[in-house]
Amino acid sequence: MKTKLVRIGNSRGVRLPKPLIEQAGLEEDVQLEVQGNTVVIRAIRSTRAGWAEAAADLADTGEGLLDPIAPAAFDRDEWTW
Repeated sequence: MKTKLVRIGNSRGVRLPKPLIEQAGLEEDVQLEVQGNTVVIRAIRSTRAGWAEAAADLADTGEGLLDPIAPAAFDRDEWTW
């Protein structure tokens, strides 16, 4: 898609069509980055994005723990039901 830079005060900007914004998942805040001669606009993701889903999956399946669940000495020797 070809477009032009527009003046915005002392700066320049690019108007992004709504379908492009929606397709890229952009919201209010974005991350700008220069790679060579290309400007990249990225959606900013929360630091904890996806944690709730991962925790739910872990609770459902028990898979994904870094270490296997191992009983402690208390569990083996002292605990009774």
